[in-house]
Amino acid sequence: MLATVLLLALPFCTAESASSYAGSTVVDSYPPPGATNTVVDTYFPDASQVGYAGPTFTGAEPAAIATAVPFSKVESVFPLSRPNSADGADTTFNVMRHWGNLAPLYSVDSFGLPGASPVVPEGCGINAVHLVMRHGARYPSFNSSVTRIATDIHAAASTEGFSVTGDLEFLATWTYKLGAETLTPFGRNSLFSNGVAFRYRYGELLNAFTDFPVFRTTSEDRMVDSALNFAAGFFGVRTYQTDYRQEIIIEENNFNNTLAPYDACPNFKKVDIGYLGGTQATKWSNIYLEDAQKRLQPMIQGFNLTISRLFYMQQLCIYETVALGYSKFCDLFTEEEWEGYEYYSDFWYGYGPGNPTAAAQGLGYVQELVSRLTHTPINVWNSSTNSTLDSSNITFPLNQPIYVDASHDTVISTIITALNFTSLAATGPLPTDHIPPNRSYIVSQIAPFAGQLVAQVLSCPASEEPTHIRFLLNDGVVPLTGIHGCTEDSNGLCALPSFISGIQERIGEINFAHDCFANYTMPNPDNIVDGRYPS
Repeated sequence: MLATVLLLALPFCTAESASSYAGSTVVDSYPPPGATNTVVDTYFPDASQVGYAGPTFTGAEPAAIATAVPFSKVESVFPLSRPNSADGADTTFNVMRHWGNLAPLYSVDSFGLPGASPVVPEGCGINAVHLVMRHGARYPSFNSSVTRIATDIHAAASTEGFSVTGDLEFLATWTYKLGAETLTPFGRNSLFSNGVAFRYRYGELLNAFTDFPVFRTTSEDRMVDSALNFAAGFFGVRTYQTDYRQEIIIEENNFNNTLAPYDACPNFKKVDIGYLGGTQATKWSNIYLEDAQKRLQPMIQGFNLTISRLFYMQQLCIYETVALGYSKFCDLFTEEEWEGYEYYSDFWYGYGPGNPTAAAQGLGYVQELVSRLTHTPINVWNSSTNSTLDSSNITFPLNQPIYVDASHDTVISTIITALNFTSLAATGPLPTDHIPPNRSYIVSQIAPFAGQLVAQVLSCPASEEPTHIRFLLNDGVVPLTGIHGCTEDSNGLCALPSFISGIQERIGEINFAHDCFANYTMPNPDNIVDGRYPS
């Protein structure tokens, strides 16, 4: 009897057979069916109808970017649960900061100028600001491979022989709960918070407007929502719809749009050019996920954990976290494997300095930037610029002290390539068999969810006439030494006339017609470092 009791008390591990719904898709819908909500409802009048608002005096506009020392950094991901790694003994390791382009925004300390602060240098004044921002956290792309792994698990769970144990036991009852393409609640919150922060930093510039601002975005659902959430944070929920004008530019094949330039660059759609990044990254995934495959495959029977499926599990960790707040997939991978994931996701060969169409794609926005800086209309249409919209001072005004454009991660990557931020490309082409130490190109620092590229137009000393410019990438000051005429500066400053002259020279070097339309073969090896096809 004692032996029987002891046997029952011994721990043992048995594989769990999956439920019939494992891997199936779960979809919820709100508002509830049949619910109605009219603009005018006598039971629920709006604030203007109720009255009794109390005193409503406004104060002075904030200018924290010129006064706030120390600078307030972006560090929180509330209300998301910060995940652990499979070997998560090191509490200082932040898994989220190794999610590549799917990482939430965080303030970057330095891009090679450790003493520089995002706060306006002492003695200078802020005259204008140009913002390109990425949309917030979203669901996976429609019909992406992330969704297919759920389909595969569901199919396997419906057959005999499928079982899971250990760290994968949760798959027995796991269901796929993700939508597609649209912003998650965290994504909406990030853009709203960015709008609030931007008002604190640059609100004083609103005093220089003589008409309502025009902000731009593209027509994709997540782009429109990102722009509107930013505006609601910047202007306020009650008034944002009447405090500015939102321009929505069509994002579709054969439409010129500098915020979605890939649709005007046919070569980028070619497998050997546009998908070069994926080809190169696959070589690396076969290396960095090899140990994970050996570790996790024994925990699942009746389902082959291929390298690609393990990669999609890493993506499920990310997408579930930003959509649902938490994911059990995160704990499956070690710190080294998360470092490997980020390196896989680096945009070097796909949208960065290593792709021959990158500079051409970013060219259009850079031309628009020069037009705004010089208050001179564009008169040469040799890129993704939209001649209809950019020829109008209504849809493309040139006298705003604040410009806000909403775009994509890949576009921000191409813009900084066109701007020739050589410090980011300093360590050269990325190898596909190892992670080089101290690499300069890290995409979570370049184009995370809700990422921001800011050009500060300054006067040094402070005056009404701008004299200098500098760029912040996710709060990190970027050296401008890749632009002819811009010299080394501890604060990242470049004299405005020198910048304009140097960037016009760079514009002249980029051959949009060739790099986006010519019939050429990718160089092998690909040693491109400036986003242009070798001349």
